[in-house]
Amino acid sequence: MILDNTQAKVLRLYISTGDKANPRKEVESITVDPNGVVGDKFYAKDTNRAILLASVTAYEMAKENNIELEAGALGENIYLDINPCSLIPGDKVTIGEVAFEITQNCTLCKGLSSISSKLPKLLKDDRGIFAKALYKGTIRVGDSVELHRS
Repeated sequence: MILDNTQAKVLRLYISTGDKANPRKEVESITVDPNGVVGDKFYAKDTNRAILLASVTAYEMAKENNIELEAGALGENIYLDINPCSLIPGDKVTIGEVAFEITQNCTLCKGLSSISSKLPKLLKDDRGIFAKALYKGTIRVGDSVELHRS
């Protein structure tokens, strides 16, 4: 069952580089597979936490609470204009040509506290959600997004 008939899309894409000077790189496309984002520093480390989906909702919540976040600051790989946080493990997301299975809600990390002490509590349920690609494919900025309840 598709949860939302709106034309949702990918707004931005990121790869974690592992470079301390430039830890996040914004790109126009990423290749994903069941091990995560190809070329990302977390690739093949924990497939249940391999790909983080986040939305404008989290950034808007921060802004409404006078917390300024740089794009990509939440650690997401795929930044969406629809909030996927209502999905639960086992639900599906189709992004462009790739199907994903939701694996777990995003846990809060210490890095959020370094931005603002209020941020972890504020984004407790809306930071993002982890997903696993079901097969290899390419995701591009502007690709369509469909949320599916299992």
